Amino acid sequence: MNAAIRFLADLRRIGAGGDPHALFDERLTFGQKLADRVATVGGSWGFIIGFGVFLGAWAILNTVILAAHAFDPFPFIFLNLMLSMLAALQAPVIMMSQNRQAAKDRFEARLDYETNQRAETQIEALHDKIDTLREELARLAAQPMGRS
Repeated sequence: MNAAIRFLADLRRIGAGGDPHALFDERLTFGQKLADRVATVGGSWGFIIGFGVFLGAWAILNTVILAAHAFDPFPFIFLNLMLSMLAALQAPVIMMSQNRQAAKDRFEARLDYETNQRAETQIEALHDKIDTLREELARLAAQPMGRS
């Protein structure tokens, strides 16, 4: 019940021209914002290209430049460990971000539903008013015109 009351209060705050994204985003904690940022950076072309350059540099450094004294010789066991740890940290953070996006989508769907409900009620009221006006016009048209 508390969530429903809070939702209705939020709905009133947003109004007709408000931004539901801003309302949702202002409730995020620091950890949630950080998770979204990590997911955004990790899913960008800049990250993919930069990480590809890093992996290429790592391989060249350990096979060509430092071939005799490589700190991580082929098959790059240390690099595999680092990549595994990165994946182990990045996967749950991305999942948290996806779950939050799903919650945001549900929030927006509920706002859309409430807005559509209000619009339907207002349209029905307008139809009733138009019907009343038509009836009144028909009644006035049926009355004989009196001369003064």
